[in-house]
Amino acid sequence: MLLAHGPHDHAATSGGLPLGAFSLALIAVVGVAYVVAAMRRSREPRGWSPWRTASFVLGLAVLAAGVVPLSPFPAGSFPEHMYQHMVIGMYAPLGLVLGAPVTLLLRSTPRSFGRGVMRFLRLPPVRFVANPVTALVLDIGTLWLLYLTPLFTLMTSHVALHHLVHVHFFAAGYLFAYVIAGPDPAPRRPSVPARLVVLGVAIVGHAVLAQLIYAGLFADLPVPAGERRAGGDLMYFSGDIAELLLALAMVSTWRPERRASRALGDPPDTVAVVPARTRSDSGR
Repeated sequence: MLLAHGPHDHAATSGGLPLGAFSLALIAVVGVAYVVAAMRRSREPRGWSPWRTASFVLGLAVLAAGVVPLSPFPAGSFPEHMYQHMVIGMYAPLGLVLGAPVTLLLRSTPRSFGRGVMRFLRLPPVRFVANPVTALVLDIGTLWLLYLTPLFTLMTSHVALHHLVHVHFFAAGYLFAYVIAGPDPAPRRPSVPARLVVLGVAIVGHAVLAQLIYAGLFADLPVPAGERRAGGDLMYFSGDIAELLLALAMVSTWRPERRASRALGDPPDTVAVVPARTRSDSGR
C-alpha cells in the first residue's frame, strides 16, 4: 500500500487516548446532550419533531462509522480514504444539519444567548462564509486541490495533516448542507432556484473530478490503478446519491421558508436571521 496514514491512525492520540476513541467519546457526548435537550423540548406545548432527533442521531452514527472507520475496503487503501471522505464530508453532515441543532440549542438556552447568536450571524464575515458560493468553494474547490496537487501525497505522509483534512471534509460538508438546505437560523439565503444552481455546479464539479480520478487524468495520486479507479467510482456514484438527498432536503424546506419570510415581511424565497423561537419546528 502506498497510503501511509492507515497504520499511523491507531497510534495518534489526544490527551493520552487514541484519537479514534476520543472522537467516538465526543460524538457520544454530543448525542446524549442533543437527545436530553430534545426530550425536554418535546414535553413543551410546541414539542420537538422526532424526525429531527432521528436525523441527528443517524448523522452521528454515520459520522462514527467514518471515524472508526467501518469500511468494507482494505485499511489504508485509496477506496477506504474515499469512503471516509464520502461518509464524513457528505452523508453525516446532511443528517446533522437536518436535525436543526442550533434551533434546539436556542430553544434550550436563555433569550440573551439567542440574541447573541443572532448578532453573531449578522456579522459580515459570517455572512460571507455562510454564502452558498463560498461554501461551494470550500467544499468542492478544496477537493480539486487535494486530488490534483501534491497535497494528497503530503497528507499520506503526515498523520496530523491527514486528520486535519478529514476535519475540513466534515466542516466544509456541514457548511454546504447548512447553507443549501439547513432549517437552522442563518444569514439571508439566496432564493431556492439560486441555491439549486449552486448545487448543480457542485454536482458537476464532483462528477468531473471523480471521472478525472478514475481515468488518472491530472490526478496526483500515488496509488495503484485499481485502487484509483475504485475510489473514483465510489466518489461518482455515492456522491450523486448524497447530492440528490441534499436537493430533496432543500425542496422539502422551501414552503416553511416562504411562510417564515412572509411573516417577517421579507422578500419571497429568502430566509432572514431570526430567533429560533419564531421558526417552525414541525420537521417538515
